Parts: sequence; structure tokens; C-alpha cells
Amino acid sequence: MRVSVSEAKARLTDLVRRAEGGDEVILTRRGQPAVRLVPVDMESIRVRRLRVIDEVIEAARRRGPDGGPDAARSADWLYDENGLPA
Repeated sequence: MRVSVSEAKARLTDLVRRAEGGDEVILTRRGQPAVRLVPVDMESIRVRRLRVIDEVIEAARRRGPDGGPDAARSADWLYDENGLPA
């Protein structure tokens, strides 16, 4: 179904229900397709959120408990690239 943006303003609730029900709803501007209303896939959002949470946890583990570099690298700034005191 194609609906102009100006008409969609008055029928938004109905159009959202139709899109949720599986109908293809395309909003047009000056007769040309502008956007398509589609239902949100909550499962894919949940999976993406869990992946981001896992990445943040792993990054925190790499930083260590105090948020800085791990103990093996904590004094690197004292030495130059040749291992000599800076």
C-alpha cells in the first residue's frame, strides 16, 4: 500500500497496525517512494545488545580492575623503545 506523507499524518495509527500485521506500507513524497514502515524485530535487537554487552565486559577485563593497563605493562612509560630509561 502506498500513502502520501501528508495523508499518513492523519492515518498513522492504522498504518502502523497494518505494517505490524505484515502489510507493506510505503510512504511517498510527491508520488515517489520515501520510506517503508516495517515492524521492529525485537529478537535481533536483543542479540545485538547482548553482543555489545559481551564486548564491553571483555574490554573491561583487558583493562584490568583499575581501568588502566595490566600490571605487566604499567611501567612502560618509564622506558623508551630500546628498553632504556626515558
